Order: sequence, then structure tokens, then C-alpha cells
Amino acid sequence: MKKKIIIPFLAGVVLLTTVGFTTAVKSDFFEIAKQLEIFTTLYKELNMNYVDEVTPATLMDNAIKGVLADLDPYTVYWNEQAVEDARIKNSGVYTGIGATIRNAGDKLVIIEPFKDYPADKAGLKAGDEIIKVGNTNVDGYEEDPLDLLKGNQGTSVEVTFNRQGKTQKLNIERGSVAVNAVPYYKLINNDIGYIVLSKFNNKTTIETQNALENLKLQGAKKLILDLRGNPGGLLNEAINIVNLFVPKGEVITTTESVIEKYNKVYKTTKEPVDTEIPLVVLVNGRSASASEIVSGGLQDLDRAVIVGARSFGKGLVQRPKKLTYGTQLKVTISRYYTPSGRCIQALDYWNRDENGDPVRVDSKEYNAFKTKGGRTVYDGGGILPDIELETAVFSPITTALLKDNAIFDYATEFYYKNNSIDPITFEFTDAEFNKFLAFLKQKGFKYETDTEKKFEEALRNAEDDDIKNEINGAYNTLMAQISAAKEQKLVKKKAEIKSLLSDEILKRYFYKEGLYDHQVVNNPEILAAVEVLNDDRKYNRILK
Repeated sequence: MKKKIIIPFLAGVVLLTTVGFTTAVKSDFFEIAKQLEIFTTLYKELNMNYVDEVTPATLMDNAIKGVLADLDPYTVYWNEQAVEDARIKNSGVYTGIGATIRNAGDKLVIIEPFKDYPADKAGLKAGDEIIKVGNTNVDGYEEDPLDLLKGNQGTSVEVTFNRQGKTQKLNIERGSVAVNAVPYYKLINNDIGYIVLSKFNNKTTIETQNALENLKLQGAKKLILDLRGNPGGLLNEAINIVNLFVPKGEVITTTESVIEKYNKVYKTTKEPVDTEIPLVVLVNGRSASASEIVSGGLQDLDRAVIVGARSFGKGLVQRPKKLTYGTQLKVTISRYYTPSGRCIQALDYWNRDENGDPVRVDSKEYNAFKTKGGRTVYDGGGILPDIELETAVFSPITTALLKDNAIFDYATEFYYKNNSIDPITFEFTDAEFNKFLAFLKQKGFKYETDTEKKFEEALRNAEDDDIKNEINGAYNTLMAQISAAKEQKLVKKKAEIKSLLSDEILKRYFYKEGLYDHQVVNNPEILAAVEVLNDDRKYNRILK
């Protein structure tokens, strides 16, 4: 007999009521109460009467996801584990095995073992596929299998993994893992400091300031701040990073919301470290949120030259709100604006197309703003660099290769076929690129362009219009031409793809440090930053 489940749904009512009351005016009270009553009675009857046994927590999780689905993707529900993960992410310190890991459903794939941390010391390598943790199979585990690797410092965990077709086992002793916001900095060309800033956590400002001061002691008279691939993080840390280079009292960002208390002006509050050192900031399409506050603020204040590709375009601010039983709602509370008044949000989640996708800001409709010195800059769609470089842009074909993990998988294969490479002079050759193309065919790599999607939709419409047979031949010819064009794109974007393959391969041999050692000598964006810093006239012409 099916077990009847009596739902303690009052907590959900309190949760939803609290959220509703904070934003609703009094005239909405009856409507809110009515909808809550409908929901709770439906929830109760469903659990009491459904033909199969259902889990209240799962139903509630799905219900919450449904409530949030039509909002922006940054407004999310955090269960207790997600709350703890967020705390760890912001603190920059956690206890575990020390590796970046991808949950692939039936296995956990090691993306990057951190140098000299437990996973690395035990012998795990990028590309290893963990299939069992202790006596628990990853495949079919109902909770997040990444949790199986967590535990107290000093405790051990046995992992069973596949490497190049062979199953192996390792015991790993968990330890304290420090996630550095600044994983690398170095003096290059005798007088240029180079700092990689990879995330905005509680350690970001102190690590960046320490790196800056150390580089100046070594003789740095110019600086490159690399924010490429930085997804953002804590807002206050972004303000403090800008504060290192601009005077106290400067407006860095303002936030605006329908909720009055979230309308705020954020200014620098401390004395700067250096307001004169020539500065270049590197960004690309994966530089988002706090990275855009830093790059946009420095650009608007005419304090830095921005080099690279247009940034991601996330102009929304979130704040975690405590709910019951240790859960939280991370909710978008406001939009942020750069000092000139720009909002750089690229996607409009409140206006969607016929497919339900958010509308992208039209580049033809960007509004012009003025920097502190009178330069023209534009809103929408991210931060547009002062110097744009094609090498910093990810084309659709490259994005597809990354999503398919084709570049990662080929780097794994390369690593086990080549004993050693030189960290500085290594180059991914044309001959090796041809091997990569053959690898893609063997792997069955495919990707669908927006053009193909549109034509497929048109063919479906043609079937409804009863003209499919008449146009089917032309359609097949056209799709064959598109397929050929996609193959040509792989070759056309060879330089871009080779660069990413080189980066992934270098990490296998020399970790992130070796990758950065290679990039400061060979990377086109870094070389462009060095060039503009060494050309005073060009640097000043851009800013003034």
C-alpha cells in the first residue's frame, strides 16, 4: 500500500508569504493569500492522492524552480549544501581534495588538480574519470556526488577512477585548500607588472594589493591587470580593487531597484595605493559581473586602457536572503550602473522572443555616455574595450568545441602520447591541428548553428503548409552547404582553436603557473597590453 505523506507545508507558506509581503502593496494582500491557499491545498492533495509515492522535498524543489524559471538565471534557490558551497566560494578556503571537477552524471571528471594539494599529491590527473567514491557508485547517486569527496581535514577517501581505459584506485587524504584570487603575478620586460585576478572572494583585495606592492618593489612602473575569464563575485571587493588605483570618494557604481533600500551609491572609501601607474585591464567574453564593475569603473574614470574583447554583460546584482531550515534565496535585487551611468546588462530577461529566450540588447541601440574626461562609451552588452582584439573573441565554433569538451579531451590524449614539452617555446603545430581535426571526426563532433535551427524550423512550417516535398531537395542541398561551411570555419578559426589547445595542454604538464609563464611571452592580448604600455603617446591618446 502506498504510504500517505502529510506535508509540513506551513514553512513554505511562511517563506512565500514573507517574500510576497516585502514587495507587495496592501492592495495585493488578498491576491497573494488566495494564490498561496490554492498552492498549499494542491500540494497537500497531490501528496495524499498521487498514484505513485512522491517525495515532498523533490516536489517542493521542482515547484520552487518553476516559480523562478521565468525570472533571470541568477535568482536561484539554495538548499543547505548550496548555501555552504557559496560560503566556501566566498571565503576562498575549504577542506577537500583540491581539484576542479566536472559532474558528468555517471562520473566525476577531474578538470584540474591543484598543484601540491591532496588530489595532485595522490596522483590524480586531468581527464581522470571517478566512477566510485568509497563504496558508492557515482552513476545513480541521487544527491550531488561531489559531496562524497568532502570531509574533515585529515580524513581519507578512496576513489576508483578510469584513466585511458584502465580502472585504478587511490586513497586521498583530505586537506585544507586555499583558492587564491590572485593565482599568479610576475614582473615582465623588467618594468611591467602582470597580475592575474581570477575571482572576487574575501581575499581578493588583500592578495591584489600584496601583488601590486611586491611588483613595485621589484621595479614595476606599469601594470597589466588580467580579468579574462573572471566570472565575478563580491561587489565590495570590486569597489576595493578600483580603489587601489583611484582616489578616495570616487563613485564606482550605483545600484537601482524598485525597492528603495537597494538604491545605493558605492564610493571608494580608502586611500589608494597608486593613482599614477599606467594601467591596462584585459577582459573577454567570460569576464562578468564584478569584473565588469572594475573594468567599467576604471574605463569611465579614464584610469585604465581596456584591451581584449567585449565582456559578458551581467549588470544585475544579487543578494542571498535567509529562508527557513538553513536554505536561502539568492535574488536579483537591482541593476548596477558604471560611473558614467551605463548599465551593461546584455540580456533582457523581462522581454522574451517567441521561443521564450531573453532578448539581447541590439548593438544598434546602444546609448552613448561620457567618461570623466569626455570620451564616448556605450551601455548594453558588456564593457567594450578601448582596443579590441579578434584573438580574445570566442567564435561560435570555438564555443561549441569547449561545450563539447573536445579541446579538453584532445589535451588529455596529447598528454598521454607525449612525454614532455617545453613550457616557454611549446607551439601547437599545424600538423598537430590536422590530428585534432581527425580526432573530431572520430569523436563524432557536431554542433548546430542558429542558421540550421532556423531552417529546420522553416522545414517544419513547410510541412504544416503542405509544401515540404516541393522544397525538400533544396533544403538538403542547403544543409549540405552549411555543413561544408562549418568544416571550413574550423580551419578559418585555426589560430583561435590552436591557442586554446595550447593552453589546455600546457596546464597538463606545468599547472596554471606554467600556462601563465607561457602566456606572458606568447599571448596576443598580453603582448598588445605590453605594446600600449610601452607607447606613451598611444596610451595617453586613448585616455585623453
